[in-house]
Amino acid sequence: MDLGLKDRVYIVTGATRGLGLATARELIADGAKAVITGRDADTAAAVAADLGPNAVGVAADNADPETAARLIATARERFGGFDGVLISVGGPPAGLTADITDAQWRAAFDSVFLGAVRIARTAAEQLPSGGVIGFVLSGSVREPIPGLTVSNGLRPGLAGFAKSLSLEVGPRGIRVVGLLPARIDTDRVRELDALSGDAEASRERNAAAIPLRRYGTPEEFGKAAAFLLSPAASYLTGLMLPVDGGALHSW
Repeated sequence: MDLGLKDRVYIVTGATRGLGLATARELIADGAKAVITGRDADTAAAVAADLGPNAVGVAADNADPETAARLIATARERFGGFDGVLISVGGPPAGLTADITDAQWRAAFDSVFLGAVRIARTAAEQLPSGGVIGFVLSGSVREPIPGLTVSNGLRPGLAGFAKSLSLEVGPRGIRVVGLLPARIDTDRVRELDALSGDAEASRERNAAAIPLRRYGTPEEFGKAAAFLLSPAASYLTGLMLPVDGGALHSW
């Protein structure tokens, strides 16, 4: 199946590792070009070099109000266009309600929520018809995850924002989509498993609760994201796609 990605230009934030990197890899493999971001300039450059000539790495912080305009300018200068963005950020701190400080809430709000809103808002202003704005969220959008209070608080709000944005930009031919990963085998998920004190037992327990009885691979997530961002998904907007092996109990 031709996804129609050849020579399309995407920005993928938080793409030096994990789900963002997996998505950038699949987009580029299908012919797209990508501006990838990470907090460290050397790491971003090294990862982009590994991805090949159709990638450029930029040090960027989603919480910085100037980030969105700078990334779009980079996409146009390096690749001659701008067709879409996937907004992916690192997971907010784990912890129960009583354990999360005001400072942690504020920092997470700036990076996870407000930073994503700013990038999406700026992208919406500059994307042409056929453009797409994607969000990497979490199954916590639909079902709270024990021990991830901050994610449970912020991710559903972003999903609501994404739905509102899809209604506003749809008449201009711009799509807005979200992905809801669960137990994908990334460094972040391994860190969460380790918080239990027995990472292996935690992994076995969590895998047993997934209908497919295993964690997903980053490549599986990347392929789903690449499809959703591609012209092949041109009639899909305003939706949140679980990429979780059936883990969510809701529809």
